[in-house]
Amino acid sequence: MASRNTSHLITAGFLNTDWNPRDVPASTVTRNVVLRTADGAATSGALYQPSGARPDTVVCVMHPREFMACHYLIPDIVASGMAAWSQGSRSIGNDLRLEHETALQDVAAGLQFLRSQGFQKIVLLGNSGGAGLYAFYAHQSSLAPSDRISKTPGGRRTALDALDMPKVQGMVLIGPHPGQGALLGNCIDPSVADENDALSVIPELDPLNPDNGYEPNGEARYKPEFIARYRSAQMERVARLDDRALRMIKERLSARKVAKDAEEPTQAQRRLAAHTPVMTVWRTDADLRCLDLSMDASDRHAGSLWGANPYASNYGAVGFARFCTPESWLSTWSARSSNASIARSAPSITQPTLIVEYTGDQACFPGDVKAIRDAIPAVDKTHLRIRGDHHGRALADGEEPGRYAAGRELGSWLRERFL
Repeated sequence: MASRNTSHLITAGFLNTDWNPRDVPASTVTRNVVLRTADGAATSGALYQPSGARPDTVVCVMHPREFMACHYLIPDIVASGMAAWSQGSRSIGNDLRLEHETALQDVAAGLQFLRSQGFQKIVLLGNSGGAGLYAFYAHQSSLAPSDRISKTPGGRRTALDALDMPKVQGMVLIGPHPGQGALLGNCIDPSVADENDALSVIPELDPLNPDNGYEPNGEARYKPEFIARYRSAQMERVARLDDRALRMIKERLSARKVAKDAEEPTQAQRRLAAHTPVMTVWRTDADLRCLDLSMDASDRHAGSLWGANPYASNYGAVGFARFCTPESWLSTWSARSSNASIARSAPSITQPTLIVEYTGDQACFPGDVKAIRDAIPAVDKTHLRIRGDHHGRALADGEEPGRYAAGRELGSWLRERFL
């Protein structure tokens, strides 16, 4: 097959208010499904199909933490003549215990169902954090069962060697960041002096310290020496948190063994054995690229996904990995330990692949997307750059939202390859 490795910039038009692309075609047939995974958990999904002839291709949308049933590209998928499957994980809205190896059980349950419904071609559409999850699935499903990951970073058995993992025929990555652990590795604040004190600061590493180059409203300018020191310190903090997580797991398992081996465990031993501690990880919104717009320059506005005020977003209660079990930290949020890194998974993606990069994205930066694109060996690979923010919204008044252009491009890409 001849190479179709292409990259294009799609410019935004003007907002067309005559049709709302988020409305599925009126004749769409919708079916809600509850599934049981191989490890006994419940998960759910919604199947959207065009009326008339049954399509043999289904496009799946899923995120490990977010509700995707109303994803803005579902109408475009159905309008293209394909079925759309929106999958819910067992961790929707609460990633306290999210482990990506376990989330693969959820993905597999959905794909097994779709295969049982007669779909012959499955395309995975991973948006944002869904890209890392689906790339991880594509990687593990491409391996012989005995070669799949046997244990989570926290030491649990994955049972992936016994899991039926249907193969997929296409990949779509929309606004893909490099995986949740890699994402956090770039935005975790390394100036935290004491993990038990959210307000403790190492001034020499503080991204909001004017002495280090900070200015508000995207006007910060950090010197190469500071950036290098900052990035190194970020990985050092991740390593310390990894050590803390492993220590907590070891202590818990030890307490359980003591209680199990005791002829008559004491109340204190029972309580300690039953206790499952969680980690509180403060200050996880400090990517220098959100403060210094000259770094990996793009159309993005100053600020991050969490807001334009870096003090509020970095010191506030809401943020990535704020509360998590030690197992979840290691599997999902650790840049050192997580297996769900696109850098690790991308070399196994040989299916036709579409990558949509939003040029004003505050979480998926041009350098990261280029690295993802270059790491994917698929011969048929298309990279589109579309003006919009991380969620495909317009960057300026009067512009057409990027998600509309993305939907049109997705429909064309799907029809050309899968109809």
